[in-house]
Amino acid sequence: MDEVERWYDDADRERIVPEPPKRVDAPERLPFERDRARVVHAASFRRLAAKTQVVGPQSDDFVRNRLTHSLEVAQIARDLSRALGTHPDIAETAALAHDLGHPPFGHNGERALHALAGACGGFEGNAQTLRLLTRLEAKTADAAGASAGLNLTRATLDACTKYPWPVEEAPPAGGVHADGVAVTGIKFGVYADDRATFDWLRRGAPAQRRCVEAQVMDLADDVAYSVHDVEDGTVAGKIDLTRIDTAGVWATIRAWYLPSMTDEGLDAALERLRAVGSWPRTPYDGSRASLAALKNLTSDLIGRFCGAVQQATFAAQPRPFVRYRGDLVIPDDTRSEITLLKGIAAHYVMQDHDRVELQRRQRELLTELVATLVERPDALDEAHRADLTAASDDAARLRVVIDQVASLTDASAVNWHTALT
Repeated sequence: MDEVERWYDDADRERIVPEPPKRVDAPERLPFERDRARVVHAASFRRLAAKTQVVGPQSDDFVRNRLTHSLEVAQIARDLSRALGTHPDIAETAALAHDLGHPPFGHNGERALHALAGACGGFEGNAQTLRLLTRLEAKTADAAGASAGLNLTRATLDACTKYPWPVEEAPPAGGVHADGVAVTGIKFGVYADDRATFDWLRRGAPAQRRCVEAQVMDLADDVAYSVHDVEDGTVAGKIDLTRIDTAGVWATIRAWYLPSMTDEGLDAALERLRAVGSWPRTPYDGSRASLAALKNLTSDLIGRFCGAVQQATFAAQPRPFVRYRGDLVIPDDTRSEITLLKGIAAHYVMQDHDRVELQRRQRELLTELVATLVERPDALDEAHRADLTAASDDAARLRVVIDQVASLTDASAVNWHTALT
Protein backbone atom coordinates (compact mmCIF):
# COMPACT_ATOMS: atom_id res chain seq x y z
CA MET A 1 0.00 0.00 0.00
CA ASP A 2 1.53 3.33 -1.03
CA GLU A 3 1.46 6.56 0.97
CA VAL A 4 -1.61 8.01 -0.76
CA GLU A 5 -3.58 4.79 -0.17
CA ARG A 6 -2.94 5.08 3.57
CA TRP A 7 -4.92 8.31 3.85
CA TYR A 8 -8.16 6.44 3.02
CA ASP A 9 -9.80 4.34 5.73
CA ASP A 10 -12.18 1.39 5.77
CA ALA A 11 -15.25 3.67 5.58
CA ASP A 12 -13.88 5.21 2.37
CA ARG A 13 -13.47 1.71 0.87
CA GLU A 14 -16.85 0.41 2.06
CA ARG A 15 -19.39 -0.74 -0.54
CA ILE A 16 -23.18 -0.81 -0.14
CA VAL A 17 -23.13 -4.57 -0.68
CA PRO A 18 -20.12 -6.23 1.00
CA GLU A 19 -18.02 -8.19 -1.44
CA PRO A 20 -15.76 -11.14 -0.64
CA PRO A 21 -12.19 -11.14 -1.94
CA LYS A 22 -11.70 -12.33 -5.49
CA ARG A 23 -10.40 -15.82 -6.18
CA VAL A 24 -6.81 -16.32 -5.14
CA ASP A 25 -5.50 -17.02 -8.67
CA ALA A 26 -6.73 -13.63 -10.00
CA PRO A 27 -4.47 -10.56 -9.95
CA GLU A 28 -5.25 -8.61 -6.79
CA ARG A 29 -6.50 -5.06 -7.34
CA LEU A 30 -7.08 -2.40 -4.75
CA PRO A 31 -10.69 -1.23 -4.18
CA PHE A 32 -10.35 2.06 -6.05
CA GLU A 33 -8.73 0.28 -9.00
CA ARG A 34 -11.71 -2.04 -9.15
CA ASP A 35 -14.04 0.97 -9.16
CA ARG A 36 -12.29 2.42 -12.19
CA ALA A 37 -12.51 -0.88 -14.08
CA ARG A 38 -16.23 -1.16 -13.38
CA VAL A 39 -16.95 2.24 -14.90
CA VAL A 40 -14.80 1.53 -17.96
CA HIS A 41 -16.70 -1.72 -18.60
CA ALA A 42 -20.16 -0.23 -17.98
CA ALA A 43 -22.67 -0.15 -20.83
CA SER A 44 -23.51 3.49 -20.11
CA PHE A 45 -19.83 4.38 -20.54
CA ARG A 46 -19.73 2.81 -24.00
CA ARG A 47 -22.87 4.69 -25.01
CA LEU A 48 -21.09 8.00 -24.46
CA ALA A 49 -19.37 7.45 -27.83
CA ALA A 50 -22.69 8.20 -29.57
CA LYS A 51 -23.85 11.11 -27.41
CA THR A 52 -23.49 14.80 -28.21
CA GLN A 53 -20.72 16.84 -26.62
CA VAL A 54 -21.12 20.20 -28.40
CA VAL A 55 -22.17 19.06 -31.86
CA GLY A 56 -23.58 15.66 -32.73
CA PRO A 57 -21.07 12.79 -33.00
CA GLN A 58 -22.30 12.01 -36.52
CA SER A 59 -21.47 15.52 -37.82
CA ASP A 60 -17.71 15.04 -38.16
CA ASP A 61 -15.11 12.39 -37.35
CA PHE A 62 -12.81 14.90 -35.61
CA VAL A 63 -15.05 16.61 -33.05
CA ARG A 64 -15.32 15.31 -29.50
CA ASN A 65 -18.18 13.16 -28.34
CA ARG A 66 -19.07 12.47 -24.71
CA LEU A 67 -16.74 9.46 -24.57
CA THR A 68 -13.63 11.17 -25.94
CA HIS A 69 -14.38 14.18 -23.75
CA SER A 70 -14.67 11.94 -20.67
CA LEU A 71 -11.36 10.24 -21.47
CA GLU A 72 -9.66 13.62 -21.79
CA VAL A 73 -11.20 14.84 -18.54
CA ALA A 74 -9.99 11.64 -16.86
CA GLN A 75 -6.43 12.20 -18.06
CA ILE A 76 -6.39 15.77 -16.74
CA ALA A 77 -7.98 14.70 -13.44
CA ARG A 78 -5.49 11.88 -12.92
CA ASP A 79 -2.47 14.08 -13.61
CA LEU A 80 -3.72 16.89 -11.36
CA SER A 81 -4.67 14.45 -8.62
CA ARG A 82 -1.22 12.87 -8.70
CA ALA A 83 0.42 16.29 -8.55
CA LEU A 84 -1.69 17.29 -5.55
CA GLY A 85 -1.08 14.02 -3.73
CA THR A 86 -4.69 12.86 -3.64
CA HIS A 87 -5.79 9.45 -4.96
CA PRO A 88 -5.52 9.40 -8.78
CA ASP A 89 -7.78 6.35 -9.21
CA ILE A 90 -10.66 8.05 -7.39
CA ALA A 91 -10.35 11.30 -9.33
CA GLU A 92 -9.97 9.47 -12.63
CA THR A 93 -13.00 7.27 -12.00
CA ALA A 94 -15.11 10.30 -11.09
CA ALA A 95 -13.99 11.96 -14.33
CA LEU A 96 -14.79 8.88 -16.40
CA ALA A 97 -18.24 8.72 -14.82
CA HIS A 98 -19.09 12.41 -14.70
CA ASP A 99 -21.20 12.44 -17.90
CA LEU A 100 -22.81 8.98 -17.67
CA GLY A 101 -26.18 10.50 -16.83
CA HIS A 102 -26.34 12.73 -19.89
CA PRO A 103 -29.32 11.89 -22.14
CA PRO A 104 -29.36 12.06 -25.95
CA PHE A 105 -28.46 15.47 -27.41
CA GLY A 106 -26.40 16.63 -24.44
CA HIS A 107 -27.59 19.49 -22.24
CA ASN A 108 -30.33 20.21 -24.76
CA GLY A 109 -31.79 16.76 -24.08
CA GLU A 110 -31.34 17.32 -20.36
CA ARG A 111 -33.48 20.46 -20.58
CA ALA A 112 -36.19 18.60 -22.50
CA LEU A 113 -36.34 15.69 -20.05
CA HIS A 114 -36.41 18.02 -17.05
CA ALA A 115 -39.51 19.71 -18.46
CA LEU A 116 -41.15 16.31 -18.97
CA ALA A 117 -40.23 14.81 -15.60
CA GLY A 118 -41.85 17.32 -13.28
CA ALA A 119 -44.31 14.77 -11.90
CA CYS A 120 -41.47 12.50 -10.74
CA GLY A 121 -39.03 15.13 -9.45
CA GLY A 122 -37.42 16.46 -12.60
CA PHE A 123 -34.35 15.35 -14.50
CA GLU A 124 -30.73 16.29 -13.79
CA GLY A 125 -27.72 14.70 -15.47
CA ASN A 126 -25.67 14.43 -12.28
CA ALA A 127 -28.54 12.88 -10.32
CA GLN A 128 -28.96 10.46 -13.23
CA THR A 129 -25.27 9.56 -13.01
CA LEU A 130 -25.72 8.58 -9.36
CA ARG A 131 -28.80 6.55 -10.31
CA LEU A 132 -26.84 4.71 -12.98
CA LEU A 133 -23.90 3.97 -10.71
CA THR A 134 -26.03 2.74 -7.80
CA ARG A 135 -29.10 1.23 -9.45
CA LEU A 136 -29.44 1.04 -13.24
CA GLU A 137 -26.09 -0.47 -14.25
CA ALA A 138 -26.12 -4.24 -13.85
CA LYS A 139 -23.26 -5.57 -11.71
CA THR A 140 -24.28 -6.31 -8.11
CA ALA A 141 -27.49 -7.09 -6.23
CA ASP A 142 -28.21 -6.97 -2.50
CA ALA A 143 -29.55 -9.84 -0.38
CA ALA A 144 -33.13 -9.02 -1.41
CA GLY A 145 -32.23 -9.13 -5.10
CA ALA A 146 -32.38 -5.36 -5.65
CA SER A 147 -29.74 -3.90 -7.93
CA ALA A 148 -26.88 -2.00 -6.29
CA GLY A 149 -25.53 -0.87 -9.65
CA LEU A 150 -21.75 -1.03 -9.91
CA ASN A 151 -21.45 -1.16 -6.10
CA LEU A 152 -18.62 1.36 -6.00
CA THR A 153 -16.85 2.40 -2.82
CA ARG A 154 -18.10 5.31 -0.74
CA ALA A 155 -15.10 7.51 -1.60
CA THR A 156 -15.54 6.99 -5.34
CA LEU A 157 -19.29 7.61 -5.28
CA ASP A 158 -18.75 10.77 -3.26
CA ALA A 159 -16.15 11.95 -5.79
CA CYS A 160 -18.74 11.44 -8.54
CA THR A 161 -21.18 13.73 -6.73
CA LYS A 162 -20.77 17.18 -8.25
CA TYR A 163 -23.88 18.59 -6.55
CA PRO A 164 -24.07 16.96 -3.09
CA TRP A 165 -27.61 18.00 -2.21
CA PRO A 166 -31.21 17.00 -3.05
CA VAL A 167 -33.54 19.13 -5.16
CA GLU A 168 -35.16 20.87 -2.18
CA GLU A 169 -31.77 22.22 -1.05
CA ALA A 170 -30.55 23.29 -4.51
CA PRO A 171 -29.55 26.90 -5.23
CA PRO A 172 -31.59 28.88 -7.80
CA ALA A 173 -31.11 28.11 -11.49
CA GLY A 174 -28.90 30.34 -13.58
CA GLY A 175 -26.09 30.49 -16.10
CA VAL A 176 -25.41 28.48 -19.24
CA HIS A 177 -24.32 24.87 -19.80
CA ALA A 178 -21.04 24.04 -21.50
CA ASP A 179 -22.74 23.66 -24.88
CA GLY A 180 -24.59 26.97 -24.69
CA VAL A 181 -27.99 25.80 -23.47
CA ALA A 182 -29.40 28.03 -20.74
CA VAL A 183 -29.67 26.38 -17.33
CA THR A 184 -33.42 26.38 -16.78
CA GLY A 185 -33.53 23.64 -14.14
CA ILE A 186 -31.84 23.74 -10.76
CA LYS A 187 -28.74 21.62 -10.26
CA PHE A 188 -28.90 18.76 -7.77
CA GLY A 189 -27.30 15.39 -7.24
CA VAL A 190 -29.98 12.94 -6.14
CA TYR A 191 -33.61 12.06 -6.87
CA ALA A 192 -35.98 11.44 -3.97
CA ASP A 193 -36.14 7.67 -4.50
CA ASP A 194 -32.33 7.41 -4.46
CA ARG A 195 -32.04 9.36 -1.21
CA ALA A 196 -31.17 6.35 0.98
CA THR A 197 -28.13 5.59 -1.17
CA PHE A 198 -27.14 9.25 -1.19
CA ASP A 199 -27.34 9.42 2.61
CA TRP A 200 -25.18 6.29 2.83
CA LEU A 201 -22.43 7.64 0.58
CA ARG A 202 -22.47 11.07 2.28
CA ARG A 203 -22.22 9.62 5.78
CA GLY A 204 -19.84 11.82 7.78
CA ALA A 205 -19.49 14.41 4.99
CA PRO A 206 -20.00 18.13 5.71
CA ALA A 207 -23.38 19.29 4.38
CA GLN A 208 -23.30 20.41 0.73
CA ARG A 209 -19.49 20.33 0.61
CA ARG A 210 -17.74 18.50 -2.22
CA CYS A 211 -14.78 16.31 -1.41
CA VAL A 212 -11.50 17.41 -2.96
CA GLU A 213 -11.57 14.52 -5.44
CA ALA A 214 -14.91 15.81 -6.78
CA GLN A 215 -13.39 19.28 -7.01
CA VAL A 216 -10.53 17.85 -9.09
CA MET A 217 -13.03 16.15 -11.40
CA ASP A 218 -15.04 19.36 -11.82
CA LEU A 219 -11.98 21.49 -12.60
CA ALA A 220 -10.69 18.89 -15.08
CA ASP A 221 -14.07 19.02 -16.84
CA ASP A 222 -13.97 22.83 -16.96
CA VAL A 223 -10.41 22.89 -18.32
CA ALA A 224 -11.07 20.16 -20.88
CA TYR A 225 -14.12 21.62 -22.53
CA SER A 226 -12.86 25.22 -22.44
CA VAL A 227 -9.68 24.26 -24.30
CA HIS A 228 -11.01 21.51 -26.53
CA ASP A 229 -14.10 23.39 -27.73
CA VAL A 230 -11.77 26.12 -29.02
CA GLU A 231 -9.60 23.47 -30.68
CA ASP A 232 -12.60 21.84 -32.38
CA GLY A 233 -13.98 25.21 -33.44
CA THR A 234 -10.63 26.22 -34.93
CA VAL A 235 -10.31 23.03 -36.97
CA ALA A 236 -13.93 23.44 -38.13
CA GLY A 237 -13.06 26.88 -39.49
CA LYS A 238 -15.38 28.74 -37.13
CA ILE A 239 -12.68 30.25 -34.87
CA ASP A 240 -9.57 32.21 -35.87
CA LEU A 241 -7.52 32.90 -32.77
CA THR A 242 -5.53 35.55 -34.62
CA ARG A 243 -8.68 37.64 -35.21
CA ILE A 244 -11.02 37.74 -32.22
CA ASP A 245 -14.05 40.00 -32.21
CA THR A 246 -13.45 41.16 -28.64
CA ALA A 247 -16.60 43.30 -28.43
CA GLY A 248 -18.80 40.37 -29.45
CA VAL A 249 -16.95 37.79 -27.36
CA TRP A 250 -16.92 40.03 -24.28
CA ALA A 251 -20.68 40.58 -24.63
CA THR A 252 -21.23 36.81 -24.87
CA ILE A 253 -19.11 36.20 -21.76
CA ARG A 254 -21.11 38.71 -19.76
CA ALA A 255 -24.43 37.34 -21.03
CA TRP A 256 -23.57 33.69 -20.44
CA TYR A 257 -20.91 33.37 -17.75
CA LEU A 258 -19.66 36.41 -15.81
CA PRO A 259 -22.01 39.41 -15.89
CA SER A 260 -19.65 41.47 -13.73
CA MET A 261 -16.55 40.92 -15.89
CA THR A 262 -15.16 44.22 -17.19
CA ASP A 263 -13.62 44.93 -20.58
CA GLU A 264 -10.35 45.69 -18.81
CA GLY A 265 -10.34 42.33 -17.03
CA LEU A 266 -11.09 40.44 -20.24
CA ASP A 267 -8.51 42.44 -22.20
CA ALA A 268 -5.91 41.51 -19.59
CA ALA A 269 -6.88 37.83 -19.72
CA LEU A 270 -6.57 37.79 -23.50
CA GLU A 271 -3.16 39.45 -23.34
CA ARG A 272 -1.97 36.82 -20.87
CA LEU A 273 -3.15 34.03 -23.18
CA ARG A 274 -1.60 35.67 -26.23
CA ALA A 275 1.70 35.73 -24.32
CA VAL A 276 1.68 31.92 -24.20
CA GLY A 277 4.44 30.92 -26.61
CA SER A 278 2.27 28.56 -28.65
CA TRP A 279 -0.61 31.01 -29.18
CA PRO A 280 -1.04 31.18 -32.98
CA ARG A 281 0.38 34.10 -34.94
CA THR A 282 -1.05 32.95 -38.28
CA PRO A 283 -4.51 31.50 -39.10
CA TYR A 284 -5.07 27.75 -38.98
CA ASP A 285 -4.73 26.31 -42.51
CA GLY A 286 -5.35 22.58 -42.04
CA SER A 287 -1.73 21.54 -42.60
CA ARG A 288 -0.01 19.05 -40.33
CA ALA A 289 2.23 21.84 -39.05
CA SER A 290 -0.80 23.97 -38.23
CA LEU A 291 -2.58 21.08 -36.51
CA ALA A 292 0.56 20.27 -34.50
CA ALA A 293 0.81 23.90 -33.41
CA LEU A 294 -2.83 23.82 -32.30
CA LYS A 295 -2.22 20.62 -30.33
CA ASN A 296 0.78 22.24 -28.64
CA LEU A 297 -1.40 25.19 -27.65
CA THR A 298 -3.99 22.82 -26.19
CA SER A 299 -1.32 21.06 -24.14
CA ASP A 300 0.23 24.32 -22.97
CA LEU A 301 -3.10 25.77 -21.84
CA ILE A 302 -4.04 22.65 -19.88
CA GLY A 303 -0.63 22.69 -18.20
CA ARG A 304 -0.94 26.41 -17.50
CA PHE A 305 -4.33 26.12 -15.81
CA CYS A 306 -3.57 22.97 -13.79
CA GLY A 307 -0.16 24.27 -12.75
CA ALA A 308 -1.64 27.52 -11.47
CA VAL A 309 -4.24 25.65 -9.43
CA GLN A 310 -1.64 23.28 -8.01
CA GLN A 311 0.62 26.14 -6.90
CA ALA A 312 -2.25 28.12 -5.37
CA THR A 313 -3.57 25.07 -3.53
CA PHE A 314 -0.15 24.20 -2.11
CA ALA A 315 0.34 27.81 -1.00
CA ALA A 316 -3.00 28.01 0.79
CA GLN A 317 -3.04 24.92 3.00
CA PRO A 318 -0.96 21.97 4.20
CA ARG A 319 -1.20 18.54 2.63
CA PRO A 320 -2.71 15.96 2.33
CA PHE A 321 -5.55 16.89 -0.02
CA VAL A 322 -7.75 13.89 0.69
CA ARG A 323 -11.57 13.80 0.97
CA TYR A 324 -12.42 16.73 3.28
CA ARG A 325 -8.91 17.63 4.42
CA GLY A 326 -8.48 20.31 1.78
CA ASP A 327 -9.96 22.30 -1.09
CA LEU A 328 -8.75 23.33 -4.52
CA VAL A 329 -7.78 26.97 -4.91
CA ILE A 330 -8.43 28.41 -8.37
CA PRO A 331 -6.74 31.80 -8.91
CA ASP A 332 -8.94 34.58 -10.28
CA ASP A 333 -6.67 34.99 -13.32
CA THR A 334 -6.99 31.29 -14.14
CA ARG A 335 -10.76 31.36 -13.80
CA SER A 336 -11.03 34.39 -16.09
CA GLU A 337 -8.76 32.79 -18.73
CA ILE A 338 -10.82 29.59 -18.72
CA THR A 339 -13.99 31.64 -19.02
CA LEU A 340 -12.52 33.64 -21.89
CA LEU A 341 -11.96 30.44 -23.86
CA LYS A 342 -15.53 29.34 -23.14
CA GLY A 343 -16.71 32.72 -24.43
CA ILE A 344 -14.77 32.36 -27.67
CA ALA A 345 -16.36 28.97 -28.34
CA ALA A 346 -19.79 30.24 -27.32
CA HIS A 347 -19.61 33.29 -29.57
CA TYR A 348 -18.36 31.57 -32.72
CA VAL A 349 -19.81 28.05 -32.43
CA MET A 350 -22.74 27.80 -30.05
CA GLN A 351 -24.81 30.75 -31.28
CA ASP A 352 -25.01 29.46 -34.82
CA HIS A 353 -28.64 29.73 -36.05
CA ASP A 354 -28.70 26.27 -37.63
CA ARG A 355 -27.62 24.75 -34.33
CA VAL A 356 -30.36 26.56 -32.41
CA GLU A 357 -32.99 25.25 -34.83
CA LEU A 358 -31.58 21.71 -34.58
CA GLN A 359 -31.84 21.86 -30.78
CA ARG A 360 -35.50 22.83 -31.03
CA ARG A 361 -36.22 19.78 -33.18
CA GLN A 362 -34.32 17.54 -30.79
CA ARG A 363 -36.45 18.68 -27.85
CA GLU A 364 -39.59 17.99 -29.83
CA LEU A 365 -38.36 14.48 -30.66
CA LEU A 366 -37.70 13.62 -27.00
CA THR A 367 -41.05 15.07 -25.94
CA GLU A 368 -42.90 12.90 -28.46
CA LEU A 369 -40.83 9.83 -27.55
CA VAL A 370 -41.55 10.11 -23.83
CA ALA A 371 -45.27 10.62 -24.48
CA THR A 372 -45.34 7.55 -26.75
CA LEU A 373 -43.56 5.32 -24.23
CA VAL A 374 -45.93 6.41 -21.47
CA GLU A 375 -48.77 5.19 -23.66
CA ARG A 376 -46.89 2.14 -24.97
CA PRO A 377 -44.82 0.74 -22.07
CA ASP A 378 -44.55 -2.56 -23.94
CA ALA A 379 -41.97 -0.82 -26.16
CA LEU A 380 -39.52 -0.43 -23.26
CA ASP A 381 -36.54 -2.76 -23.20
CA GLU A 382 -36.68 -5.79 -20.93
CA ALA A 383 -34.82 -4.28 -17.97
CA HIS A 384 -37.00 -1.17 -17.92
CA ARG A 385 -40.19 -3.22 -18.35
CA ALA A 386 -39.23 -5.05 -15.16
CA ASP A 387 -38.68 -1.71 -13.41
CA LEU A 388 -42.10 -0.57 -14.63
CA THR A 389 -43.75 -3.67 -13.20
CA ALA A 390 -42.14 -2.95 -9.83
CA ALA A 391 -43.10 0.75 -9.87
CA SER A 392 -45.62 1.67 -7.19
CA ASP A 393 -47.36 4.70 -8.70
CA ASP A 394 -47.60 6.95 -11.77
CA ALA A 395 -44.62 9.05 -10.71
CA ALA A 396 -42.43 5.97 -10.39
CA ARG A 397 -43.64 4.71 -13.76
CA LEU A 398 -42.80 8.04 -15.38
CA ARG A 399 -39.32 7.84 -13.86
CA VAL A 400 -38.82 4.46 -15.56
CA VAL A 401 -39.74 5.95 -18.93
CA ILE A 402 -37.35 8.85 -18.33
CA ASP A 403 -34.62 6.35 -17.37
CA GLN A 404 -35.20 4.51 -20.65
CA VAL A 405 -35.06 7.61 -22.85
CA ALA A 406 -32.04 9.01 -20.98
CA SER A 407 -30.14 5.79 -21.65
CA LEU A 408 -30.45 6.14 -25.43
CA THR A 409 -27.74 7.49 -27.71
CA ASP A 410 -28.49 10.29 -30.15
CA ALA A 411 -28.94 7.84 -33.03
CA SER A 412 -31.02 5.33 -31.06
CA ALA A 413 -33.33 8.12 -29.84
CA VAL A 414 -33.97 9.08 -33.47
CA ASN A 415 -34.48 5.43 -34.43
CA TRP A 416 -36.88 4.74 -31.54
CA HIS A 417 -38.84 7.88 -32.43
CA THR A 418 -39.07 6.84 -36.09
CA ALA A 419 -40.16 3.31 -35.23
CA LEU A 420 -42.73 4.26 -32.57
CA THR A 421 -44.26 7.43 -34.00
